[in-house]
Amino acid sequence: MLKFISFGSGSSGNAYFLYTETDGIFIDCGISLRTIKKYMHSYGLNLSMVHNILITHDHADHVKAVGSMSDNHAIPVYATKKVHEGIVNNWCVRKKIVAEQVRYVEKGRTEQIGEFTVTPFDVPHDSTDCVGYCIECQGLIFTLVTDCGHITDEIRSFVSRANYLVIEANHEPEKLAAGPYPQYLKIRITSKTGHLSNAECAQTIVENATLGLRHVWLCHLSDENNHPELARKAVASEMASHGLVADVDFMVEVLRRKTPSGIYELK
Repeated sequence: MLKFISFGSGSSGNAYFLYTETDGIFIDCGISLRTIKKYMHSYGLNLSMVHNILITHDHADHVKAVGSMSDNHAIPVYATKKVHEGIVNNWCVRKKIVAEQVRYVEKGRTEQIGEFTVTPFDVPHDSTDCVGYCIECQGLIFTLVTDCGHITDEIRSFVSRANYLVIEANHEPEKLAAGPYPQYLKIRITSKTGHLSNAECAQTIVENATLGLRHVWLCHLSDENNHPELARKAVASEMASHGLVADVDFMVEVLRRKTPSGIYELK
């Protein structure tokens, strides 16, 4: 059975784990290796289950522990060439990925990574490079879109394929506008290479949901400019305007910023 757990989702650090009885793939390593080990142990998991790592982009909250995790446990790291270059140049990544563990992916090219069929796709964000991932395993499709400035037709196509979807709902525009962030940061967040608002996220989900969509997790919520209930309400409201009911037509949950989500069985 395919299973999923989030160990953290937000600017404090991002790390997700998708696994079967015999294979496991991490997506991003933005929390400390010590914390990852502690969380995994608390759920009866261990790092020997992680056979490969996928990286979305080179910002610290997604990569700061990737070198330590890869090197200490001999785990290959898959990312685009530009993302790997960005990791090398990122001072927050104190331990770099050793050359023998570096693996390259290309946007739009599907490849087999263990038991997982992985397709990276372009995501607009102000990092060195950024991708989302569409992952197929055991007849199921899991799609992750995070740190996304705006939704493209390509992203829509991958959302529409998903049985299970993790997608960014970063901020509520009114809270951001009235909040304490300096103006340049507010402009960055709302730009075409910034982050998705609750409404943008909700619209993307509802307009591209198919009968095959079973579960949506809202990720990368801002602590200052959002609230879990605001994000979930935005999706539920957009669903209702299209005649859909949250947790009936498909499940809608918010991933916690700094603590694990618990283990979900995907079937």
